[in-house]
Amino acid sequence: MSATARNAALPGDPPGGRKAVAVWSIGVAVYFVAVIFRTSLGVAGLDAADRFHVGASALSTFSILQLLVYAGMQIPVGLLVDRLGTKKVLSIGALLFTVGQLGFAFSPTYGAALASRALLGCGDAMTFISVLRLGTRWFPARRGPMVAQLAGLVGMAGNLVSTLVLARLLHGIGWTPAFAGSALAGAVVLVLTLLFLKDHPEGMEPEPSPHRGAAYVRGQIAAAWREPGTRLGLWVHFTTQFPAMVFLLLWGLPFLVEAQGLSRATAGELLTLVVLSNMVIGLVYGQIVARHHAARLPLALGTVGATALLWAATLAYPGRHAPMWLLLVLCAVLGACGPASMLGFDFARPANPPERQGTASGITNMGGFIASMTTLFAIGVLLDATGDDYTVAFGSVFVLQALGVSQILRLRGRAARRERERLISSRIETVHVPA
Repeated sequence: MSATARNAALPGDPPGGRKAVAVWSIGVAVYFVAVIFRTSLGVAGLDAADRFHVGASALSTFSILQLLVYAGMQIPVGLLVDRLGTKKVLSIGALLFTVGQLGFAFSPTYGAALASRALLGCGDAMTFISVLRLGTRWFPARRGPMVAQLAGLVGMAGNLVSTLVLARLLHGIGWTPAFAGSALAGAVVLVLTLLFLKDHPEGMEPEPSPHRGAAYVRGQIAAAWREPGTRLGLWVHFTTQFPAMVFLLLWGLPFLVEAQGLSRATAGELLTLVVLSNMVIGLVYGQIVARHHAARLPLALGTVGATALLWAATLAYPGRHAPMWLLLVLCAVLGACGPASMLGFDFARPANPPERQGTASGITNMGGFIASMTTLFAIGVLLDATGDDYTVAFGSVFVLQALGVSQILRLRGRAARRERERLISSRIETVHVPA
């Protein structure tokens, strides 16, 4: 496809512009805070184990439950976004994750802390799909890949706040003040959303849907799932996201401290490297895909291959500890996992019409979080079963990568054919649009 054709505005395309950036920035701010809260346990894992007197399996339950709620909410959230709009769903999400973070600050028992993380996961689940929908409502379709990567980049900036700011607060002022103080950020973005966020530009209201009830819901889900691009997007997200998610969300700090013998400060710096690498690579991937749409699958599979290679080299390195240069390269490569997972949405987006974008994005977004949840559980169980043998425990990463790659290879041909069919159909419709 020529650059002119690719960049031409489609009928009904949003105009973009400064107002679009301002409104979208409010939605992204909500996602930014949600990621801070989501990843806050990653820098507090060892502290949580001491505070609640739990082992590796029970500690991993925090993140597993949070991700279980998150993944289970993706399709309902997609349907809610399609039905209610972005503002209402983001407002509910901000309220829930703020209450969850505040509850985690004051939880006196392990059970209460689990309930708080579940509530946080429920609110967090409402953010990213809403932000993706906001982007499609306010920016031209040709900007979709870059807008999505920028949203992911801002989310990783939230992770950076966790590793740099929240970690210092936690060890400086203590558990309750650190978590309760961070909850104020949730209140701020909730107020901004209620006051200033708009679902769409003036005069570009979506057509109201007359359909209601369970039959409509089942139809939306079934129609989105029938598209090979939706399923391919799910498996791309599944295969690429989880290695970095597991590392940042919970097991990276214990692995670097207990298995590699690093100090907490050095381990924190390596976690920061993952986040910084993610932010840089996200911009690069967004630019590449915006210019060369066919690069989506090579980028995704290349990221999976590089991640597997570096994990294998680190875990199999002879001697007690891997050298620092290898850990640095591992963390830099893990930074590509987040941007690669965003490519899943670039398969689902063109496969579905506007009225199914939320549902299709919800299905896609389940992938990485199901993989992360499974791996978090497997690592916790294997650590307890092997006496904290991280080499065996982290071997579970390769099993899920192999499963995901097999499904990507199975679906890629069907998805490509279907996307070509939809592209030809949209060109025909554009030609017949009256002036």
